[in-house]
Amino acid sequence: MPETPQGGPDAAQDDTLSDEALSDEETSLSADIAALIDSGRTYAEAELAFQKTRAALAGDNAAKAIGALVLALVLLNIALTALAIGAVLALQPLITIWGAIAVVVGALLLGAGLLARSAKARGKLLGVMFGEGSGQ
Repeated sequence: MPETPQGGPDAAQDDTLSDEALSDEETSLSADIAALIDSGRTYAEAELAFQKTRAALAGDNAAKAIGALVLALVLLNIALTALAIGAVLALQPLITIWGAIAVVVGALLLGAGLLARSAKARGKLLGVMFGEGSGQ
């Protein structure tokens, strides 16, 4: 049986087939990479749009919450004013008008002082928790 030389026509045909197969694989790989990049771009655009929508919704809700809080504080201020006036009017027959005013103002100042001291203590605690200040 005659042997085919290594550099014969069959070897040349195998080289051509393997070059074509390699070229097809490279084309397929580059197409896959292009599709991956396109998918990544699409995902990034969708994520950006989602985050923009989420931020807009959060901003809208935050504005409404702040508005409600301001209104609540205004109503609380009115209620405390009415309470103070009522207390003065209720104490007037017992300790004169000036005495009633002094008692009510003193009680309000005492309450404000206690709240301020509590806020200061909590502020110091926060400072210690986050490493600010020397704890004085």
